[in-house]
Amino acid sequence: MSTVVDEIAYRQHLGTVEYTPKDFKAGIDVRWCAGCGGYSILAQVQRIMPTLGIPKEKIAFISGIGCSSRFPYYMDVFGVHSLHGRAIAIASGLKIARPDLSLWIATGDGDCMSIGGNHFIHACRRNVNLNILMFNNEVYSLTKGQYSPTSQQGQVTKSSPLGVLDDPFNPASLALGSGASFVARGYDGDPKYLQYLFERAAKHNGLAFVEIYTNCVIYNDGAFDLFTRKDTRNEHSVMLEHGKPLIFGDNKDKGIKLDGFTPTVVSLTDGKYSIDDLLVHNEQDSTLAFILANMTYNPVMPRPMGVFQAIERTTYEQKVEDQIAYYSGKPGAGKLENLLIDEDSWEIK
Repeated sequence: MSTVVDEIAYRQHLGTVEYTPKDFKAGIDVRWCAGCGGYSILAQVQRIMPTLGIPKEKIAFISGIGCSSRFPYYMDVFGVHSLHGRAIAIASGLKIARPDLSLWIATGDGDCMSIGGNHFIHACRRNVNLNILMFNNEVYSLTKGQYSPTSQQGQVTKSSPLGVLDDPFNPASLALGSGASFVARGYDGDPKYLQYLFERAAKHNGLAFVEIYTNCVIYNDGAFDLFTRKDTRNEHSVMLEHGKPLIFGDNKDKGIKLDGFTPTVVSLTDGKYSIDDLLVHNEQDSTLAFILANMTYNPVMPRPMGVFQAIERTTYEQKVEDQIAYYSGKPGAGKLENLLIDEDSWEIK
């Protein structure tokens, strides 16, 4: 640890600081189960960090509780391993106090969608400039295999031995409906695309939410195989690319078109439809983003992957700064007693 710090300090002294992924690796063993998707997520985060041009002392990772929440230990930057479901609340406060920091949250479908759900939706609503990486394995892993808010109906787990009765949360739809300005989805087995999504999230000014399909080899192995395996994903998922039509299939012979606001699958080989008839993705179209996100659990539609939405709106911390600047510029010194004591105050004797 000290050797790495000394080396970086020396490069800073020379004015030639250029980080490498190794600079972001903590000097401890990574303790996830063999085959866990967390290894890929961690590696891609460490690979993109040097490209962001942000000093290490300006980066912090915050987590709650769960397998994903070990993340801060494995990053050689500042970090907080906090309470179950409270990472977003802590990160929001830190961002307001230190808007200069690049803040990342490592969370899971249980930590974020269940006990942390209220903090999540309000951070999205406020558009706090945070990067939320949600490991979605559709099960509680750290506590040994109970069903989570994203577990599928009928899924057999230790807490649902006869099958889950609940309809699952759709994280992308929840984020969009709550006001997140950047919403994306990827999976652990596509490292290059994860790097792309993480870079996009880091450069976005506002709340960035990336849902990552993460395989849990112990308690929910193969949950996303249909959408992620090389031999099945082309037929069962569709990549969202800004400005490009939605085409999928092993032979790129299927597409998505809209009937009103309803997406439908059409063939490109029967002569009835062509590429010109297909839906063209637009990251700045919030209505379209919601339509695409709602395809997630539709059994006859491909599963969308990529950036659903990337729009700009004022961040919460900027509003705080603007408000403070406005009232600080008013004439006359503020008095604390004027805030605490007014015509509605009284004294008990």
